[in-house]
Amino acid sequence: MSLSTFKGGTHPYEGKELSEDKAIRELSFDGDYVFPMSQGIGAPAKPVVNVGDHVLAGQKIAEAGGFVSANVISSVSGTVKIIQPRMTTGGVAVNSVVVTSDGLFETIEGIGTERDWTCLDKETIVGIIKDAGIVGIGGAGFPTHVKLMPKNPDAIEFFIANGSECEPMLTSDYRLMLEEGEKIVEGLKICMSMFPQAKGIIGIENNKPKAIEHMKELCAHEPNIEVKELLTKYPEGGERQLINACTGRFINSSMLPADAGCIVDNVATLAAIYDAVALSTPLMQKVITVSGDAVKETANVKVRLGSSYKRILDEVGGLKEGIEDAGKYLCGGPMMGQALFDLDVPVTKPSSAICAFIHDEVSENPTTACIRCGRCVDVCPEFLVPALMQKAAAKHDLEKFEELNGMECMECGSCSYICPARRPLTQSFKEMRKLVAAQRKIKAEERKLREQQAAAAAAAAKEAEEKKEDNK
Repeated sequence: MSLSTFKGGTHPYEGKELSEDKAIRELSFDGDYVFPMSQGIGAPAKPVVNVGDHVLAGQKIAEAGGFVSANVISSVSGTVKIIQPRMTTGGVAVNSVVVTSDGLFETIEGIGTERDWTCLDKETIVGIIKDAGIVGIGGAGFPTHVKLMPKNPDAIEFFIANGSECEPMLTSDYRLMLEEGEKIVEGLKICMSMFPQAKGIIGIENNKPKAIEHMKELCAHEPNIEVKELLTKYPEGGERQLINACTGRFINSSMLPADAGCIVDNVATLAAIYDAVALSTPLMQKVITVSGDAVKETANVKVRLGSSYKRILDEVGGLKEGIEDAGKYLCGGPMMGQALFDLDVPVTKPSSAICAFIHDEVSENPTTACIRCGRCVDVCPEFLVPALMQKAAAKHDLEKFEELNGMECMECGSCSYICPARRPLTQSFKEMRKLVAAQRKIKAEERKLREQQAAAAAAAAKEAEEKKEDNK
């Protein structure tokens, strides 16, 4: 049987066997929980609590700061200790509400109350999801309620559940499909109820046969939902690649999935939607993987948002005997994860894993000159030429980088992984994309200012003309 996939991509060491058989276990701690006001794409949330306030788990402590933004919900009960910038996994200090847990984990009234979602209209469902603070849990953290409000709802033909989990080492989505698959299917049905023309697809890579079998069993009596087995290849779980593999359609960086008649949500996001809509429970917890060759025990753990990565690692056993400190810590997996310089940072909505490795292969292997082998071109899922893009990046030639379609880069790391010269391709593209985006913003602001000045000049000229006429 020919399995669905996309052009390009690569096959890094998967590392799934390290934690795939570890059932999800729940962790809670005392002490401080840190809730950054920015936990994904969009405007930062605005605190609605003050220092000294007593809060409950499930209580809104910050409200969305704009249309593309999301509420922040406390995952614990306790006292607001301070509101100040705190370091996050991205290495940036973000304004945060710090809550000192009282260890009771008392919730607001109504948490867990069952609700018949089939009696709710679309506006009510979207409102519940917005109130619950749900964002894309498996990706960049785009507010889910915004995604569910496309310009033309009738044009949505496919609602895709992303169960690919192509990132090496990560098994949290896999365990979620095995242990809470019913929530995922129901969450998908809730979303599909808002798009009557849409067919449901659950895309899962074929290195997860147990998950595929289980989800097929759960969907056996769901004629409008298909479990699609995908060829295992990184980055199959990328939104553009998943859409292409599941539907044969293409989108680029200037398009939204809705432009191709699709909406994509991670399976963990769909489970969170079910919790919010059917069980009156906002987003307070998430499952993450603890893995890597430096950890004493790998695990899949359900933790409260705001938990410290250091506390989580310590709780599951810390590092192996004889290892005082890992050579490298990552938030996420080895392909797209971010290096952590300090483990005392909080779990946020898009967090997926903490990985610890004995060696840092990047720093331990020297970079050499490009040998023009073309391997980076073969694996690029966006049909780019990374070798030329890196040449432009080395010269800080933003114009050339744009001409080479550098803004289409999804920073998946496939080119860096396959490069025999160990060139820092992805890192240089990430910086260039930031510079181009900043330049575009400056140009847009300058254009807006010129338009405002022209409008003001035209208004002044019109006023002068009117006065002239009046004086006649």
